[in-house]
Amino acid sequence: MGRTRVFGMVLAGGEGKRLMPLTADRAKPAVPFAGSYRLVDFALSNLINSGLRRIVVLTQYKSHSLDRHVSQTWRMSPLLGGYVASVPAQQRLGKRWYTGSADAILQSMNALSDERPDYVVVVGADHVYRMDFDQMLQSHIDSGMEATVAAIRQPISLATQFGVIEVDDGNPTQISAFREKPSDPHPVPGDPTQALVSMGNYIFNAQSLIEAIELDGENADSSHDMGGDIIPYFVAKGSAGAYDFTFNEIPGATARDKSYWRDVGTIDSYYDAHMDLISTMPIFNLYNSDWPVYNQQINLPPAKFIHDSEGNQGRTQDSIVSLGVVVSGGVVDRSVLSPNVRVSSRSLITDSVLLDDVQIGRDCTIRRAILDKNVVVSDGASIGVNKERDLERGFTVTDSGITVVAKGLLVKP
Repeated sequence: MGRTRVFGMVLAGGEGKRLMPLTADRAKPAVPFAGSYRLVDFALSNLINSGLRRIVVLTQYKSHSLDRHVSQTWRMSPLLGGYVASVPAQQRLGKRWYTGSADAILQSMNALSDERPDYVVVVGADHVYRMDFDQMLQSHIDSGMEATVAAIRQPISLATQFGVIEVDDGNPTQISAFREKPSDPHPVPGDPTQALVSMGNYIFNAQSLIEAIELDGENADSSHDMGGDIIPYFVAKGSAGAYDFTFNEIPGATARDKSYWRDVGTIDSYYDAHMDLISTMPIFNLYNSDWPVYNQQINLPPAKFIHDSEGNQGRTQDSIVSLGVVVSGGVVDRSVLSPNVRVSSRSLITDSVLLDDVQIGRDCTIRRAILDKNVVVSDGASIGVNKERDLERGFTVTDSGITVVAKGLLVKP
């Protein structure tokens, strides 16, 4: 990014209520994903791969595991002044926590004043995607706008979940209206089935952002939200642009996984994103070494698949298996196994996501389930087979039939 001073801010204070019980004991950006990653790793990898070297992660809700992960994983050489630093809610403006994403930046304004950047890249911490922010920055500079919103097309039936961007036929790069989670989203010009929605990633002229954030902080009627208040402010000024994500070119990307982006804010979307990873030709490819997704390097032995004492073969297919996993006489199919998972004799795991240190006993059946860390499934127990039984045991079951078992539970037959 040359001599232009660019500063990265990752908004990672979200509570993540729709991901309960996975967020009962951790911040949403700290939720494990794809075996050995945390959700925040995707945002940070994109920023690092784009050339940013000064980044803060604004945290708030149950942030201990997130702060620890950032400090242990995202250590940069101080030689060139680079850093990734967690910035917790500091109550700099009174005895209160963040009241919104814009207020998080307002209360962390010292980070901006210390760095004195020309441009600020503000991103969310709970999306799975690859993106080169240098390309978006060049588009932002060329446009002459003060604010640019990364935009992606989504089916109009889903657009009520996002901030919807409206553009005019004559100038498709300038935002004419921006509405947060509208009940009547407008389609993109020429395609009534699609809406243009915000990816939650923004680039601002630094001074313009500071002025907008400070002005918003003085408005008692504001919800102090980036999408709900700050972007509409720039739209009203005629100085908000849209950056079409489909124009973003990533080294090593294929036609199948180009422009992949998924908001994993619900249990169903979190589960579906895992299923996107495990096909022979994955919709999202973790194995693109030209644009790596970085994660914490853990000291564990390789995975192992062995016969049990009765001669049953431990095997897996169409699955992701992490370090430290041992499958002894069990079968794993279309699933994601995180570090240190154990699967014992005659157990069958299908279409499931098992987080760190899950222990599966003998003769167990796990179907379309998410098991949080340290869950122990006793011999003969089943999960995801009988919805009513799962609900009786206090498990979460989504409308689509995905069963979620909270961290550390003992599951009996």
